[in-house]
Amino acid sequence: MDLDDVDWQLLELLQADARMSYSELGRRVSLSAPAATERVRRLEERGIITGYSAQVDAEKLGRPIAAIVRAKVRSLDGTRFRETILALPQVLAADHVTGDECWFLRISCGSTGELESLVERIQRYGETTTSLVFSSPVRRRGITRQN
Repeated sequence: MDLDDVDWQLLELLQADARMSYSELGRRVSLSAPAATERVRRLEERGIITGYSAQVDAEKLGRPIAAIVRAKVRSLDGTRFRETILALPQVLAADHVTGDECWFLRISCGSTGELESLVERIQRYGETTTSLVFSSPVRRRGITRQN
């Protein structure tokens, strides 16, 4: 990707605060608001910026249990696993990875009982290993320019 310094600055600013106004973005990168708007629009059109979202506190929404479930899904069950398990609202993120445990799922539940039921459902497709999350010191770190 041919991104210049201003594009990278805009990306870093938007990853830190996607609600920043175009006039504030422009001010921070020494562009007019219309020029900043156009730059962001081009980044969106190129598929570099793929969307905007709000970060929420799961605990304050009644889902204090965070867990990572690693699953070794049998190959014949892969399609059903994707259709059934990945669609569940407790599954916040899913990574299909190499190795024995081919899925890493980030789970958010309201109770340990709910987590237990969810893990039992996942186990219909293969073996699991579950880890409760104590804390997440790094979450959603933005991508920055690497020189």
